[in-house]
Amino acid sequence: MGQPDKLISIIVPVYNAGLYIEETIDMVCAQTFQEWELILVDDCSGDNSRELIEHRAAQSGGKIRIIGKSVNEGAAKARNTGIEAARGRYIAFLDADDIWLPDKLEKELAFMKEKQAAFAFTAYEFGDRNAKGTGKVVHVPPALTYKEALSRTIIFTTTVLIDTRQISRELILMPDVKSEDTATWWKILRSGVTAHGLNEVLAIYRRPEKSLSSNKLEAIRRIWNLYRREEKLSLPGSVYHLFFWAMGATLRRL
Repeated sequence: MGQPDKLISIIVPVYNAGLYIEETIDMVCAQTFQEWELILVDDCSGDNSRELIEHRAAQSGGKIRIIGKSVNEGAAKARNTGIEAARGRYIAFLDADDIWLPDKLEKELAFMKEKQAAFAFTAYEFGDRNAKGTGKVVHVPPALTYKEALSRTIIFTTTVLIDTRQISRELILMPDVKSEDTATWWKILRSGVTAHGLNEVLAIYRRPEKSLSSNKLEAIRRIWNLYRREEKLSLPGSVYHLFFWAMGATLRRL
C-alpha cells in the first residue's frame, strides 16, 4: 500500500460508469507514480459498475477499494465518503469518464513539492465522447487566489491534488449544491490558500455533446447561485464576476 505520508488517495465517484470504469482503473494502474490507493464510491449504480470494480479490487492487494452507498446521493456526497475513507496524505480527484496521462501523478506531486503548495491543479485538453483530444487546451495560471478564482472557474476537478497536512479534510468536504466542486475550491481559497497551476496538459476532459456542462443557461444559473447563495456576494459584485466568468468560459470553448 505504501506509507501514508507518501500515499495519494484517488477518489472516484461512480454512477452507471460501466462503459468507462475498467479503462479508469487501468489508467490509474499505469501511472508512473505507484504510491496510491484508488477509492471508488459506487453511488447505487444500476448497471454492472459495482461488479466490475469488485472483480478488480479483489485482485489489487488492497490498493483498490470499493465503497458501496446504500442511497444514491450524488457526486458531492460520494466524494465526501471517499475523503473520509482516504488513508493518504494527498487527495486526488478523478471522474470515471475522464483521462489522466500516465505521468500525471508523478509530475503534479513533484510540482507541488517544488512550490511547497497545498493545492495544485493542471492544464487539460477537451476530448470528444471517446476521450480523443480535440486540440482545445485550457491553460492555467501559475497561481490563483480566491478573488481571481471567482471570475475564472478554470480548476478542473480531475486535475486537482491536495495536501491534507496543509488543508484540513473538513475544508475539502464538498457542499451538496450544484457545481459542488467549484464551491469547494472557492471555500478552500477563501481560507487564504493559494492554488498553484501546472500549465502542462496532464488530463483530458471527456465532453459528450449533450453533457450538462454544455448547457449554457444551466451553467449560468449554477454559477449565479454560487455567487449569491454560497459566497453571499452583493448583486453588483455577482454581476461583475459573472461578466468575466462568461467571457472566460466562452473563450475556453471556442
